[in-house]
Order: sequence, then C-alpha cells, then structure tokens
Amino acid sequence: MRLIWKLLRQHISIPQFTGFFLASLFGMLVVLLGFQFYHDVLPVFTSEDSFMRADYLIVNKKVGAADAVSGRSNSFSESEVEELCSQKSIARVGAFSRAAYHVDISMEIEGANVLNSEFFLESIPDEFIDVPLQDWQFDEDKQEVPVILPRTYLTMYNLAFAPGKSLPRLSEGLIGMVDLTIYVQGNGLHESFHGHVIGFSSRQTTILVPQAFMDWSNKRYAPADQSDPVRLIIEVGNPADENIGQYLDDHGYEIDDDKLLTEKTTYFLRMLVMIVVVVGILISLLSFYILLLSIYLLVQKNTLKLQHLMLMGYTPAQVAFPYQILTILLNALVQSIAFPVLCVLRKIYMDMLLALYPQADENSILPAILLGGSLFLTLSLINIFVIYCKMRTIWKGKVVQ
Repeated sequence: MRLIWKLLRQHISIPQFTGFFLASLFGMLVVLLGFQFYHDVLPVFTSEDSFMRADYLIVNKKVGAADAVSGRSNSFSESEVEELCSQKSIARVGAFSRAAYHVDISMEIEGANVLNSEFFLESIPDEFIDVPLQDWQFDEDKQEVPVILPRTYLTMYNLAFAPGKSLPRLSEGLIGMVDLTIYVQGNGLHESFHGHVIGFSSRQTTILVPQAFMDWSNKRYAPADQSDPVRLIIEVGNPADENIGQYLDDHGYEIDDDKLLTEKTTYFLRMLVMIVVVVGILISLLSFYILLLSIYLLVQKNTLKLQHLMLMGYTPAQVAFPYQILTILLNALVQSIAFPVLCVLRKIYMDMLLALYPQADENSILPAILLGGSLFLTLSLINIFVIYCKMRTIWKGKVVQ
C-alpha cells in the first residue's frame, strides 16, 4: 500500500486539485445557500394571518374616475349586503364599522415616543377575529381597549426607528413593550384610552378594535353619525372559486389582492431559487468532472506501474483505495468549509429578514445539512465506483496505450 501512496504523491497536480476544490466549494455553496434561503423565506410569504383565516375575503367597491366626478357612493347598502349573503358560495358576511369621531394615537416603546398621528379605528364582528374571546372584550368601566395593529407598524419601527434610537427590534412575542394611547374627541368630550396590543395583522391597514367598543364609542362620541359600511368581510368555502370572482366583477366589487400578490411572489421566489440551484448543480458537476479528470490523469501516468503492482498480487480494490480516499478527503474538505460559510451568510440575510418581517421564525439549518450530506455521499460513491472500474480496466489490460 505504501508503494501506491508513493506513486500517487509523485504525480499529484496541485493546480488541478485546487481548481476542483474551488469550483466544488463554490457550487456546493450556491446549492446549499439557495436551498436554505428558500426554506427560510418561503414561510414569510405563505404563512396565514394569525387573526383572519384564509377563507376570509375583504371586499370593497371599485372606484373609477367617473365615480369620483359623479360623487357615487362607495358604501354598501343593506340590499347589497343581503344579496351577498344570499350567494351559495358565501357563508357569512360582516361589515367593517368605522369610528365616526376624531382619533389620535400615541405609541411608545420603552419610553421612547415612536408615533403621534391622527388615525381612525375600525372593527369587524367578533366572530371574524380569531383570538380568544377573553382577550377581545371591552369593559365600559375600564379605560383599556384591546387592539390589533397593522404589521406595517412593526416593520417600520424595526427598519427605520429602532436602529437610530438604539432600541431593540420587536417581534410579535414582545408586543407587551408597545405602549399605545388612544385619544378620542367628539360630541363635546375629550377622553383617552390605553390600547392593549394583542397582536399584528398583515391584512389590515387600520387599527382594529372590538365591535363592542366601536358600538359604544360611536354612540357616545358621534351619536348623530350613522353611515353605511364601505368594506365588507366575507367567509367563503373556496377563495379561488371562479363564481365568486365573476359575481364580484359583475357588481363592480373588488377584493384585497394580498393573496394574489403572495401567490405571484411565491412563484417568482420558487423560480429564482430553482435557477440558482440549477446553476449551483451545474458548477458542482463541472467540478466533479475536473476531479475525475485529475484522477484519470494520475492513473494514466502510473498505468504501467499499477499493472505491475497488480501482477505482484495487489487487487484492483487495493490499488483503487488510495485514489478513492483522496477524492473522499477532498469532498469532505469542501463540506467542512461550505457549512461554516453557509452559517455566516445565513446570519447576514436572516438579520435583514427579521428586520423586515419580525414575525418570521428562524428555521433549523438541518435541511441544508442533510442535503449537503446527501450530495457528499452521492458524489463519493460515484467517485469510488468510477475509480474502481478504471482499475479493473487496467487489471484486464484493456487500457489503450
């Protein structure tokens, strides 16, 4: 066996093996990084809103230039709501209620003032809010109101405000740090309420409050203002039902396109990752070819000596063993460097991802490790088999000189 190692060392080409190593490392990194990135980012686009189920659609009337000129109302009348309820594909219909009084909000996080702005409140029937009822109650004797904030607030705070003020980034698990005050004015009254934030919604652009608070506050601060809803929330059996879309189009209604946008984003994400992974696989295959070519050149240079060793009693398996070990060690070296580099790159993009989407969970890197291990095992087995076949060819004296 020592003789075989000596033959191997005599003709090793450092540039050839360095080329294989660099190409293989780059290809492996592209494959693993693309796979892990897809695994980390996809849940951000496919996860459902934690407060509104997937079969809830938000409907409003289309507003065109002619409508703006004519002054046509974009609110829903009682007859229009009843007609929606009568559709077979629609299980329930709920109306968005708006605060008819003046509202200002003030938001603080760890004593730092984050937001002061005039705003408006909305509510929907409680059965459309997927939270425990005990958390979604309003007591007239208490100056506290449970609220659900738009998730864009969280994103803006983490991206724009927190870095400049040296404040911690927030996730939904740290909502207790948000101190929200609601100032209301109407009917000659000026009062304030503490907003108890129970979560964030990606499907809402307004602050949601319980229906009980909305009914009570409108009666107290704007008793004379009664208006029809401009948005409805409907429960459907199948959001992709063509009949629903056709009915809404025929009546000049439209739904929030967040789901359509999510589907498009997910599709392009899949396509992008597929392209990246295919490129990485091609690079890995080229590096695999470089390694085999280098081994073949080594074997070719030592063909006569290897034949003599086999004539002395060495088997093809014994002669092939050092070359097989060399390929396994090179592949193992690629893996041992690829995974630490992957962890560093992943930390960089996960920091940015968590800043944009604090609700995102940091998934395990185990899938990428399993993929890398599978590639290592597959390539090593192919190398072992090909080298052994080459040695058997030499042993049979079928090498073309």
